[in-house]
Amino acid sequence: MDITSITGGRMAEITIGRLRGGFCVYWRDPNTGNRVRYQLKSGTRAEAEAEGRDRYLKETAGPSGATVEQIWTAYIVHLGSKPTAQTMAHTGKAVLAHFGAFRPDQITVADCRDYMAQRMAAGRKVGSVHTELGHLRSALRWAAKVRLIDQAPHIEQPPKPASDVRPLTDRQITALLDGCGAPHIRLAVILLLATGARVGAVLDLEWNRVDFDRGVIDLRLPDGITRKGRAVVPMNRMARAALETAYQARLTDHVVEWAGKRVKSIRKGYAAALDRAKLEDVNIHQIRHTVAVRMLSAGQPIEAVAQYLGHSNTAITYKTYARFMPEHLAGAAEVLEFSELRRTS
Repeated sequence: MDITSITGGRMAEITIGRLRGGFCVYWRDPNTGNRVRYQLKSGTRAEAEAEGRDRYLKETAGPSGATVEQIWTAYIVHLGSKPTAQTMAHTGKAVLAHFGAFRPDQITVADCRDYMAQRMAAGRKVGSVHTELGHLRSALRWAAKVRLIDQAPHIEQPPKPASDVRPLTDRQITALLDGCGAPHIRLAVILLLATGARVGAVLDLEWNRVDFDRGVIDLRLPDGITRKGRAVVPMNRMARAALETAYQARLTDHVVEWAGKRVKSIRKGYAAALDRAKLEDVNIHQIRHTVAVRMLSAGQPIEAVAQYLGHSNTAITYKTYARFMPEHLAGAAEVLEFSELRRTS
Protein backbone atom coordinates (compact mmCIF):
# COMPACT_ATOMS: atom_id res chain seq x y z
CA MET A 1 0.00 0.00 0.00
CA ASP A 2 1.50 3.32 -1.09
CA ILE A 3 1.19 6.35 1.17
CA THR A 4 2.53 9.83 0.81
CA SER A 5 5.00 11.29 3.28
CA ILE A 6 5.60 15.03 3.33
CA THR A 7 9.02 16.03 4.60
CA GLY A 8 10.91 19.23 4.11
CA GLY A 9 8.49 20.41 1.43
CA ARG A 10 9.27 17.34 -0.69
CA MET A 11 6.87 14.58 -1.62
CA ALA A 12 8.11 11.02 -1.29
CA GLU A 13 6.30 7.75 -1.96
CA ILE A 14 6.77 5.26 0.85
CA THR A 15 5.24 1.80 0.87
CA ILE A 16 4.01 -0.37 3.72
CA GLY A 17 4.56 -4.05 3.07
CA ARG A 18 4.81 -7.40 4.87
CA LEU A 19 8.05 -8.78 6.23
CA ARG A 20 8.68 -11.81 8.49
CA GLY A 21 5.08 -11.96 9.65
CA GLY A 22 4.94 -8.24 10.42
CA PHE A 23 5.04 -4.93 8.60
CA CYS A 24 7.85 -3.04 6.93
CA VAL A 25 8.32 0.31 5.24
CA TYR A 26 10.38 0.92 2.11
CA TRP A 27 11.14 3.65 -0.39
CA ARG A 28 13.59 4.45 -3.19
CA ASP A 29 16.76 6.33 -2.30
CA PRO A 30 16.65 9.42 -4.59
CA ASN A 31 20.45 9.41 -4.90
CA THR A 32 21.09 5.75 -5.75
CA GLY A 33 17.70 4.49 -6.86
CA ASN A 34 18.11 1.52 -4.50
CA ARG A 35 15.23 0.33 -2.36
CA VAL A 36 15.57 1.03 1.39
CA ARG A 37 13.58 -1.22 3.74
CA TYR A 38 13.03 -1.29 7.51
CA GLN A 39 11.15 -3.71 9.73
CA LEU A 40 8.39 -2.05 11.80
CA LYS A 41 7.13 -2.88 15.29
CA SER A 42 3.48 -2.05 14.60
CA GLY A 43 0.82 -4.73 14.87
CA THR A 44 -1.78 -3.17 12.56
CA ARG A 45 -1.57 -1.54 9.15
CA ALA A 46 -2.85 1.79 10.45
CA GLU A 47 -0.13 1.84 13.12
CA ALA A 48 2.44 0.77 10.51
CA GLU A 49 1.55 3.69 8.26
CA ALA A 50 2.14 6.17 11.08
CA GLU A 51 5.35 4.43 12.20
CA GLY A 52 6.53 4.23 8.59
CA ARG A 53 6.23 7.99 8.14
CA ASP A 54 8.18 8.58 11.34
CA ARG A 55 10.89 6.11 10.31
CA TYR A 56 11.22 7.73 6.91
CA LEU A 57 11.69 11.14 8.51
CA LYS A 58 14.24 9.83 10.98
CA GLU A 59 16.30 8.08 8.30
CA THR A 60 16.22 10.94 5.78
CA ALA A 61 16.81 13.79 8.23
CA GLY A 62 20.48 13.97 7.33
CA PRO A 63 23.58 13.73 9.50
CA SER A 64 22.75 16.91 11.42
CA GLY A 65 19.26 15.78 12.39
CA ALA A 66 15.74 16.81 11.39
CA THR A 67 15.07 20.46 10.72
CA VAL A 68 12.06 22.37 12.03
CA GLU A 69 10.63 22.40 8.51
CA GLN A 70 10.82 18.62 8.24
CA ILE A 71 9.25 18.15 11.65
CA TRP A 72 6.54 20.74 10.95
CA THR A 73 5.41 19.10 7.73
CA ALA A 74 5.60 15.60 9.24
CA TYR A 75 3.46 16.78 12.15
CA ILE A 76 0.83 18.08 9.74
CA VAL A 77 0.72 14.62 8.14
CA HIS A 78 0.40 13.10 11.63
CA LEU A 79 -2.57 15.38 12.43
CA GLY A 80 -4.38 14.20 9.30
CA SER A 81 -7.86 15.72 8.96
CA LYS A 82 -7.83 17.59 12.27
CA PRO A 83 -8.57 21.32 11.92
CA THR A 84 -5.20 22.21 13.45
CA ALA A 85 -3.48 20.72 10.39
CA GLN A 86 -5.24 23.24 8.16
CA THR A 87 -4.40 26.11 10.50
CA MET A 88 -0.74 25.11 10.60
CA ALA A 89 -0.57 25.26 6.84
CA HIS A 90 -1.15 29.02 7.25
CA THR A 91 0.87 29.70 10.41
CA GLY A 92 3.77 27.75 8.92
CA LYS A 93 4.38 30.44 6.31
CA ALA A 94 5.69 32.79 8.99
CA VAL A 95 7.12 30.24 11.42
CA LEU A 96 9.14 28.31 8.84
CA ALA A 97 10.52 31.48 7.28
CA HIS A 98 12.14 32.21 10.64
CA PHE A 99 12.81 28.76 12.16
CA GLY A 100 12.51 26.31 9.24
CA ALA A 101 16.22 25.71 8.61
CA PHE A 102 17.07 25.32 12.32
CA ARG A 103 17.47 22.05 14.14
CA PRO A 104 15.37 22.04 17.32
CA ASP A 105 18.46 22.04 19.53
CA GLN A 106 19.60 25.29 17.91
CA ILE A 107 16.50 27.29 18.93
CA THR A 108 17.00 29.69 21.83
CA VAL A 109 14.76 31.98 23.83
CA ALA A 110 16.43 34.88 22.00
CA ASP A 111 15.24 33.40 18.68
CA CYS A 112 11.68 33.29 20.00
CA ARG A 113 11.88 36.89 21.19
CA ASP A 114 13.29 38.02 17.85
CA TYR A 115 10.38 36.29 16.14
CA MET A 116 7.88 38.02 18.43
CA ALA A 117 9.45 41.42 17.77
CA GLN A 118 9.48 40.94 13.99
CA ARG A 119 5.88 39.75 13.85
CA MET A 120 4.63 42.55 16.09
CA ALA A 121 6.53 45.09 13.99
CA ALA A 122 4.80 43.64 10.93
CA GLY A 123 1.45 44.43 12.51
CA ARG A 124 0.46 41.01 13.82
CA LYS A 125 -1.63 40.86 16.99
CA VAL A 126 -0.26 39.32 20.16
CA GLY A 127 -2.85 36.55 19.99
CA SER A 128 -1.72 35.54 16.50
CA VAL A 129 1.95 35.41 17.52
CA HIS A 130 1.00 33.37 20.58
CA THR A 131 -0.77 30.86 18.33
CA GLU A 132 2.10 30.64 15.83
CA LEU A 133 4.68 29.90 18.50
CA GLY A 134 2.24 27.52 20.16
CA HIS A 135 2.09 25.49 16.96
CA LEU A 136 5.88 25.39 16.85
CA ARG A 137 5.96 24.14 20.44
CA SER A 138 3.36 21.45 19.70
CA ALA A 139 5.25 20.18 16.65
CA LEU A 140 8.53 19.93 18.54
CA ARG A 141 6.94 18.23 21.54
CA TRP A 142 5.40 15.69 19.19
CA ALA A 143 8.80 15.10 17.59
CA ALA A 144 10.27 14.37 21.02
CA LYS A 145 7.38 12.09 21.90
CA VAL A 146 7.89 9.91 18.82
CA ARG A 147 11.69 10.11 19.34
CA LEU A 148 12.53 12.00 16.18
CA ILE A 149 14.55 14.32 18.45
CA ASP A 150 16.01 13.79 21.92
CA GLN A 151 14.09 16.62 23.54
CA ALA A 152 12.01 19.64 22.62
CA PRO A 153 13.49 23.07 23.29
CA HIS A 154 11.68 25.69 25.36
CA ILE A 155 9.57 27.87 23.08
CA GLU A 156 8.81 31.20 24.71
CA GLN A 157 5.44 32.73 23.82
CA PRO A 158 4.03 36.18 24.53
CA PRO A 159 1.37 36.20 27.27
CA LYS A 160 -1.97 35.17 25.86
CA PRO A 161 -4.17 38.27 25.69
CA ALA A 162 -7.38 38.38 27.69
CA SER A 163 -10.53 37.73 25.67
CA ASP A 164 -12.05 40.88 24.20
CA VAL A 165 -15.54 40.35 25.56
CA ARG A 166 -17.91 42.96 24.11
CA PRO A 167 -21.47 41.61 24.20
CA LEU A 168 -23.91 42.93 21.65
CA THR A 169 -26.80 45.15 22.67
CA ASP A 170 -30.44 44.39 21.84
CA ARG A 171 -30.31 47.09 19.16
CA GLN A 172 -27.19 45.57 17.59
CA ILE A 173 -28.67 42.07 17.57
CA THR A 174 -31.87 43.29 15.90
CA ALA A 175 -29.91 45.27 13.32
CA LEU A 176 -27.67 42.28 12.61
CA LEU A 177 -30.59 39.92 12.02
CA ASP A 178 -32.34 42.49 9.82
CA GLY A 179 -29.10 42.90 7.86
CA CYS A 180 -28.87 39.23 6.92
CA GLY A 181 -29.82 39.26 3.26
CA ALA A 182 -29.45 35.57 2.34
CA PRO A 183 -31.54 32.92 4.16
CA HIS A 184 -28.51 30.76 4.99
CA ILE A 185 -26.69 33.70 6.61
CA ARG A 186 -29.72 34.53 8.74
CA LEU A 187 -30.10 30.86 9.73
CA ALA A 188 -26.44 30.66 10.73
CA VAL A 189 -26.66 33.84 12.84
CA ILE A 190 -29.84 32.60 14.56
CA LEU A 191 -28.15 29.32 15.43
CA LEU A 192 -25.10 31.17 16.76
CA LEU A 193 -27.38 33.27 18.97
CA ALA A 194 -29.43 30.27 20.13
CA THR A 195 -26.56 27.88 20.85
CA GLY A 196 -23.52 30.02 21.70
CA ALA A 197 -21.54 27.75 19.39
CA ARG A 198 -18.51 28.65 17.36
CA VAL A 199 -19.21 29.26 13.70
CA GLY A 200 -17.41 26.05 12.67
CA ALA A 201 -19.75 23.96 14.80
CA VAL A 202 -22.82 25.57 13.21
CA LEU A 203 -21.50 25.03 9.68
CA ASP A 204 -20.66 21.39 10.52
CA LEU A 205 -24.17 20.71 11.85
CA GLU A 206 -26.12 18.05 9.96
CA TRP A 207 -29.83 17.26 10.15
CA ASN A 208 -29.29 13.89 11.81
CA ARG A 209 -28.06 15.78 14.88
CA VAL A 210 -31.13 18.01 15.06
CA ASP A 211 -33.80 16.26 17.16
CA PHE A 212 -37.13 18.05 16.80
CA ASP A 213 -38.94 15.53 19.02
CA ARG A 214 -36.61 15.99 21.99
CA GLY A 215 -35.92 19.62 21.15
CA VAL A 216 -32.11 19.36 21.21
CA ILE A 217 -29.23 20.25 18.89
CA ASP A 218 -26.14 18.06 19.05
CA LEU A 219 -23.18 20.17 17.97
CA ARG A 220 -20.65 17.39 18.50
CA LEU A 221 -19.01 15.62 15.58
CA PRO A 222 -19.35 11.83 15.72
CA ASP A 223 -15.62 11.27 15.05
CA GLY A 224 -14.60 13.72 17.79
CA ILE A 225 -11.77 15.23 15.73
CA THR A 226 -12.35 18.82 16.80
CA ARG A 227 -9.96 20.32 19.32
CA LYS A 228 -12.52 22.77 20.67
CA GLY A 229 -15.34 21.47 22.87
CA ARG A 230 -18.87 21.22 21.53
CA ALA A 231 -22.10 20.70 23.39
CA VAL A 232 -25.62 19.29 23.16
CA VAL A 233 -27.96 22.23 23.72
CA PRO A 234 -31.74 22.68 23.96
CA MET A 235 -33.62 24.12 21.02
CA ASN A 236 -35.35 27.40 21.91
CA ARG A 237 -38.36 28.78 20.05
CA MET A 238 -36.27 31.06 17.83
CA ALA A 239 -34.03 28.19 16.73
CA ARG A 240 -36.93 25.77 16.25
CA ALA A 241 -38.82 28.15 13.97
CA ALA A 242 -35.75 28.78 11.82
CA LEU A 243 -34.80 25.10 11.69
CA GLU A 244 -38.29 23.90 10.78
CA THR A 245 -38.40 26.36 7.86
CA ALA A 246 -34.93 25.30 6.68
CA TYR A 247 -35.79 21.60 7.05
CA GLN A 248 -38.70 21.91 4.65
CA ALA A 249 -36.41 23.42 2.00
CA ARG A 250 -33.34 21.21 2.63
CA LEU A 251 -31.31 19.88 -0.32
CA THR A 252 -28.27 18.53 1.54
CA ASP A 253 -27.46 16.80 4.83
CA HIS A 254 -26.02 20.03 6.24
CA VAL A 255 -28.29 22.46 8.03
CA VAL A 256 -26.60 25.58 6.65
CA GLU A 257 -26.54 25.23 2.87
CA TRP A 258 -26.72 27.40 -0.22
CA ALA A 259 -27.72 26.44 -3.77
CA GLY A 260 -27.72 22.75 -2.87
CA LYS A 261 -24.21 22.79 -1.43
CA ARG A 262 -22.70 22.82 2.03
CA VAL A 263 -21.57 26.27 3.22
CA LYS A 264 -17.95 26.25 4.41
CA SER A 265 -17.66 29.94 5.29
CA ILE A 266 -20.07 32.81 5.97
CA ARG A 267 -17.35 35.46 6.18
CA LYS A 268 -18.55 37.45 3.16
CA GLY A 269 -22.23 37.09 4.02
CA TYR A 270 -21.64 38.13 7.61
CA ALA A 271 -19.59 41.15 6.50
CA ALA A 272 -22.41 42.16 4.15
CA ALA A 273 -24.91 41.86 7.01
CA LEU A 274 -22.77 44.16 9.15
CA ASP A 275 -22.65 46.71 6.31
CA ARG A 276 -26.43 46.71 5.97
CA ALA A 277 -26.83 46.98 9.73
CA LYS A 278 -24.26 49.81 9.84
CA LEU A 279 -22.31 47.95 12.53
CA GLU A 280 -18.55 48.31 12.82
CA ASP A 281 -15.99 46.24 14.68
CA VAL A 282 -18.43 43.42 15.49
CA ASN A 283 -16.61 40.15 14.86
CA ILE A 284 -18.61 36.96 14.69
CA HIS A 285 -17.12 35.55 17.92
CA GLN A 286 -18.84 38.37 19.83
CA ILE A 287 -22.09 36.48 19.33
CA ARG A 288 -20.72 33.65 21.47
CA HIS A 289 -19.63 36.16 24.12
CA THR A 290 -23.09 37.74 23.98
CA VAL A 291 -24.75 34.39 24.69
CA ALA A 292 -22.53 33.75 27.71
CA VAL A 293 -23.02 37.22 29.19
CA ARG A 294 -26.80 37.13 28.65
CA MET A 295 -27.07 33.81 30.47
CA LEU A 296 -24.93 34.97 33.39
CA SER A 297 -26.76 38.27 33.67
CA ALA A 298 -30.04 36.35 33.88
CA GLY A 299 -28.70 34.44 36.89
CA GLN A 300 -27.69 31.16 35.23
CA PRO A 301 -24.95 29.38 37.20
CA ILE A 302 -21.56 29.59 35.58
CA GLU A 303 -21.30 25.76 35.53
CA ALA A 304 -24.38 25.65 33.29
CA VAL A 305 -22.93 28.32 31.02
CA ALA A 306 -19.66 26.38 30.76
CA GLN A 307 -21.56 23.25 29.72
CA TYR A 308 -23.64 25.22 27.20
CA LEU A 309 -20.48 26.65 25.61
CA GLY A 310 -18.74 23.27 25.52
CA HIS A 311 -16.00 24.28 27.96
CA SER A 312 -14.41 21.18 29.46
CA ASN A 313 -12.95 23.27 32.29
CA THR A 314 -15.13 25.78 34.12
CA ALA A 315 -11.98 27.74 34.99
CA ILE A 316 -11.99 28.97 31.38
CA THR A 317 -15.53 30.25 31.80
CA TYR A 318 -14.71 31.92 35.12
CA LYS A 319 -11.64 33.62 33.70
CA THR A 320 -13.51 34.99 30.70
CA TYR A 321 -16.94 35.85 32.06
CA ALA A 322 -17.00 35.98 35.88
CA ARG A 323 -16.92 39.79 35.89
CA PHE A 324 -20.32 39.79 34.20
CA MET A 325 -22.00 37.93 37.07
CA PRO A 326 -24.04 40.60 38.93
CA GLU A 327 -23.80 38.78 42.24
CA HIS A 328 -20.17 37.74 41.82
CA LEU A 329 -18.67 40.08 44.42
CA ALA A 330 -21.79 41.05 46.36
CA GLY A 331 -20.86 38.96 49.39
CA ALA A 332 -17.30 40.29 49.40
CA ALA A 333 -18.57 43.88 49.31
CA GLU A 334 -20.78 43.31 52.34
CA VAL A 335 -17.78 42.16 54.37
CA LEU A 336 -16.29 45.63 53.81
CA GLU A 337 -19.27 47.51 55.28
CA PHE A 338 -17.17 49.47 57.77
CA SER A 339 -19.80 52.18 58.26
CA GLU A 340 -21.61 49.95 60.73
CA LEU A 341 -18.68 49.72 63.07
CA ARG A 342 -19.21 51.45 66.44
CA ARG A 343 -16.47 52.90 68.56
CA THR A 344 -16.22 50.92 71.77
CA SER A 345 -14.55 52.01 74.97
